[in-house]
Amino acid sequence: MSSELSRAPIGGEQVDAVVVGAGFGGLYMLHRLRELGLGVQGFEAGSGVGGTWYWNRYPGARCDVPSLYYSYTWSKDVQDEWRWTEKYAAQREILAYANFVADKYDLRPLIAFETRVTAARFDEAANVWRVTTDKGDELAARWLVTATGCLSTPRKPAIAGVESFAGPTYHTGAWPHEGVDFAGRRVGVIGTGSSGIQSIPVIAEAADHVTVFQRTPNFSIPARNTRLTEADLAAFWKMWPDYIAMVKGPGMGFGGNPANAPGDTPERRRQRYEELWALGGAGFLTAWGNLLIDQAVNDEAAGFVRDKIRELVRDPATAEALSPRDHPLGTKRICVDTGYYETFNRPNVTLVNLRETPIAEITPSGARTSAASYEFDDLVFATGFDAMTGALLSIDIEGAAGAKLKDAWDAGPRTYLGLAIAGFPNLFIITGPGSPSVLSNMINSIEQHVEWIRDCIAYMREKGLSRIAADAEAQEAWVAHVARVADKTLFPRASSWYVGANIPGKPRVFMPYIGRGYRAKCEDVAAQGYRGFELA
Repeated sequence: MSSELSRAPIGGEQVDAVVVGAGFGGLYMLHRLRELGLGVQGFEAGSGVGGTWYWNRYPGARCDVPSLYYSYTWSKDVQDEWRWTEKYAAQREILAYANFVADKYDLRPLIAFETRVTAARFDEAANVWRVTTDKGDELAARWLVTATGCLSTPRKPAIAGVESFAGPTYHTGAWPHEGVDFAGRRVGVIGTGSSGIQSIPVIAEAADHVTVFQRTPNFSIPARNTRLTEADLAAFWKMWPDYIAMVKGPGMGFGGNPANAPGDTPERRRQRYEELWALGGAGFLTAWGNLLIDQAVNDEAAGFVRDKIRELVRDPATAEALSPRDHPLGTKRICVDTGYYETFNRPNVTLVNLRETPIAEITPSGARTSAASYEFDDLVFATGFDAMTGALLSIDIEGAAGAKLKDAWDAGPRTYLGLAIAGFPNLFIITGPGSPSVLSNMINSIEQHVEWIRDCIAYMREKGLSRIAADAEAQEAWVAHVARVADKTLFPRASSWYVGANIPGKPRVFMPYIGRGYRAKCEDVAAQGYRGFELA
């Protein structure tokens, strides 16, 4: 949809709230703030809604949370009118869902599309945020809400010679909307994280040859994707009240099975793993409550997955190269695939182990490693994102007393509850660092944050308050708590994007919150008059 209609009334206005981003978080935030009677303005860099699902259109892009759960819970009308077709929805269907919601609630007129927020400065005298965009817009707003997403700043590695490559280059996180035809083409793919694991099998079906450059193998569980039947839907709606009670409850944290691995026979434990492998999906990590805490339990589960890789991949050397051994299972985001390991049995797929033979340079016709040269027509970067902080830090954000967010986060992101930042009044983050976000069903976390922010703004209006900021001591206590809880798990043992390890020079801080009872903690803060915040 053209952005011109939504851009027309912007210039020089003052509104109650600005919302940055039009993914699932931004759409729901706009809806809830408008319900409060606030004047709201959304900004979105893309030409349409959908956020992650607007940009990530690579072959095989698919959600790794079952569709029926990766859905808003707040709208009965949407639930009644929308029907998912697959257990794990593909990108096209998820984007259609986002567009359906935007149209149903008439949210597009609130959004300036193809407009990137470049700076936001808090004006203490006027008690407003002054927001500027790359289109020259200048807008004042009492509240600034960032819904910029945790995985929205694509990262291209700095490889010597990459500018010299003569063919087309693509990044899975910014895929051409018209698609790419790889039929008869030789394709080089760098990266075997989630987007690589999803895209490589589909690219290999069309391409003449695919050369996969892998630095770090990742654990992946088969999706077992299927078409949804009427029986599936009936079963889901039957358990809906229990599901809502869980989602709206205090929150259990990352675990799904409170039982620890029993002191039972290895055969009985293996049976549990076989059942979950046959079921498919990231639920494999719920095998035992202590799988992400106890190294011995994790070693056994990881060994099971490596056994499966050896069963699926015929060449022993390739199977070994695809078998992760440098991090515990689940401490990097677990991947969910369709035929990934089997793809390496195809005669038109070559795996290059960069641990053994690193890339020396990209050449005009391909790539040269320390051992050989490879030629291809197209180059695909499946190299992930500057996660959780990249999008926010790309905006020049200046808080009270001229404090720069880049400086405040110089040693790693610091927030209170993942919702607010000390020194930055009236700024809220949806699923920011310090919240469960990427370790949860993201759409549930989005809803919880949006509703908390909505209630907070409503409370302040009711009490005649106009400014709220996280207290510095409360923030430091929360940051310490987030780190302390993480250190009790196996997560910090992995060099993952959870700790920023994929970005050279980025501070190594475990960013998401992995503790239990997060929702209850947030609700308790609000119930006590927003404890840990300074209100004026």
